[in-house]
Amino acid sequence: LGLGGSRFAGRSDEFTVGFLRHAEIKHGRVAMAAFIGYCVQSFYRFPWAMTLDGASFPSLALSPPEQWDVLPFAAKLQIILFVGYLEFYSEISSSKGQPGELKHYCKGGIPGKYPSFDANPHPVPFNLYDPFNLHKNMSKEDKERRLLIEINNGRLAMFGILGFLSAQETPGSVPLLNGMLEPYKGEVMAPFQGDIDIILGGRSMVEAWHLN
Repeated sequence: LGLGGSRFAGRSDEFTVGFLRHAEIKHGRVAMAAFIGYCVQSFYRFPWAMTLDGASFPSLALSPPEQWDVLPFAAKLQIILFVGYLEFYSEISSSKGQPGELKHYCKGGIPGKYPSFDANPHPVPFNLYDPFNLHKNMSKEDKERRLLIEINNGRLAMFGILGFLSAQETPGSVPLLNGMLEPYKGEVMAPFQGDIDIILGGRSMVEAWHLN
């Protein structure tokens, strides 16, 4: 597609390539987490209470999208805010790469590398990547090899999670999954439907979008 030479927002090739590489790695990681989460929560439910009032986690009789729908809005908000904080923290790296920081991936840094919490003014016991420092002495060659494996696994996970959701939204669209997943009657692309419905002409935002 020639995206590497597109110079997004009028920036340099280094900026564009760094952005694209980081975006692919990040989307792959999100897809892997989503795929594994979909599989696990289809067969396992935490035995302890989910909320302070003693409510349990959603039933295994529900599919993963349905389990999300019945979560309290406060629980959904906590998830979004936590992930948002991790995203914000990863983006505040300076272009100089001070001690405890990383150079930004669009400014000569390493795409996909998450900064440590060592420079955080509040003590954090573990880093997001390699919390027990098991791979701190890994060679550059091994790092590159493992990153390639991660990218390929991420690409496969993107197909996997989209296949699950497509099979539920449009039964029969993924022949391999026919009869394995229950149809989903909600809106995959409207994760807060029922929590935040913006009324447009007497219709919800999703209904109004479908009419356009």
